[in-house]
Amino acid sequence: MKRDAKQDLNTTTRRATKRPTKRHTKNSSHAVKISTLMLIMVFFSGLSVAKEINQPAPNFTLKSLSGKNLKLSEFRGQVILLNFWASWCGPCRQEMPVLEEIHNRYKDLGFTVLGVNVDEDSEKAKQLLKDIPVSFPVLLDIQNHTSELYHLEAMPTTILIDRDGTMRYLHKGYQPGFEEHYKQEIKALIRG
Repeated sequence: MKRDAKQDLNTTTRRATKRPTKRHTKNSSHAVKISTLMLIMVFFSGLSVAKEINQPAPNFTLKSLSGKNLKLSEFRGQVILLNFWASWCGPCRQEMPVLEEIHNRYKDLGFTVLGVNVDEDSEKAKQLLKDIPVSFPVLLDIQNHTSELYHLEAMPTTILIDRDGTMRYLHKGYQPGFEEHYKQEIKALIRG
């Protein structure tokens, strides 16, 4: 798999793309209605391509599901895919296996995925991850301080951060096929 990823890096050129949106709330049935409405609005608004942002990624410290406190700055020197998700979010659940595949494909090349769960109850995240296990770190933003720090407007939201800690791409929402854009952007950032 390491070999495939390295070969893949040598054959693909950099190309930016973008994505759609969704938002979370306390009440899960209300959240589904709001999420559906937002997805429809995004679909018709044309916000389906990644936005290049080129700003420093705000540092944060969050507790992981394993109980360890992790700081974003501890990952400086690696390319990071920072993914904000919630257990009630259908596209988040759909995207999780894709993120796991991407993490496993590029992790030996100086890349990691950090999943930030925004549920107020960490048990919901744990339950979802029993059904869809992942090997990358999952962090808990129970009070949504980190979500606010990153001005989230959609679920899921994915931010690609370069080795110097600069946010490079912002993706709002998820639809099948977006992973190809992630891979192109990740390869470009790994190549540096």
